[in-house]
Amino acid sequence: MAELPELADDRALLGRTSTAERVADILRSRIAEGYFPPGTRLSEDGIGGALGVSRNTLRESFRLLTHERLLTHQLNRGVFVRVLTVEDVEDIYRTRHLVECAVVRGLAGRPHDLGAVAGAVAAGRTAAGAREWKGVSTANIHFHRELVALAGSERTDELMRSVFAELRLAFHLVDDPRRLHEPYLTRNERILETLQAGRHREAEALLADYLDDSRRQLVHVYGRRVTEADQEAG
Repeated sequence: MAELPELADDRALLGRTSTAERVADILRSRIAEGYFPPGTRLSEDGIGGALGVSRNTLRESFRLLTHERLLTHQLNRGVFVRVLTVEDVEDIYRTRHLVECAVVRGLAGRPHDLGAVAGAVAAGRTAAGAREWKGVSTANIHFHRELVALAGSERTDELMRSVFAELRLAFHLVDDPRRLHEPYLTRNERILETLQAGRHREAEALLADYLDDSRRQLVHVYGRRVTEADQEAG
């Protein structure tokens, strides 16, 4: 990983005052996209050279992303994109259930603009029409991120940004993304329509069932994939 031309294109995002936070933002996005898949060792020389940042700045950004549970430091080996355990996936869904359902419950009686949520639903349908299943995954994540944004809380947005980024580490190891993500497009639409009709209790129930089904499906598929990888490594 001595040369990273695609990552070098991100150098312009740093501006004149590059900071560890901006580098972390770039790496977080690249990890979410699958540019650095789970288990990948991150090269300080390669990434630092591509982005034009110092080793100290890069190490600080690694520290920030390790705190977010996206990276892991292995003694005498370096920094790697984290590979989630099945228990991690279960815990992510517990957090999602607590936060997302609470946000939808709290919408009753409050003005809220569902335009961004509708935009995510439309983006999912467009990606599915083009058979871009990773795009469908991204649109699904955006749907839930926009639901959370309806709370109007920067702290909640920040928390869930990290949770969703961590969730995508599991998605990147799934062999059949279409089977995992496509069925939820219709459920996204139903939740949106229910919210538009002002039936918030029903929307919360739909969302709770959605998250439970998604958790069970991902745990089954991901658990099998992790077991196969362990057997191959052994």
